[in-house]
Amino acid sequence: MTIVWTRHAAERQRQWEIQLGITRHEVEDLVDAPEQVVRGDADAWIAQARRREGLLRVVYLEIGGTRKILTLYWTSRVSRYWQEGTDAGHVRR
Repeated sequence: MTIVWTRHAAERQRQWEIQLGITRHEVEDLVDAPEQVVRGDADAWIAQARRREGLLRVVYLEIGGTRKILTLYWTSRVSRYWQEGTDAGHVRR
């Protein structure tokens, strides 16, 4: 699976690395093997995993064999986004 970063996503990752130590490698690992995937807006998907007492969410598009990362963020509001009883394999197409 090829992973492509938008400029915006790369900037957001650098900001989160300064704040919480979230590395580019960690983000790519999450997109490659998410704990959970949920539908986003339009054609976007959101890979997410519980990290650092919160939730790391990575919004991406899947185009052929490529995942294009649009943005990412960390939130402490896990219960707002986490879908209980759903794992990465269950939500995906």
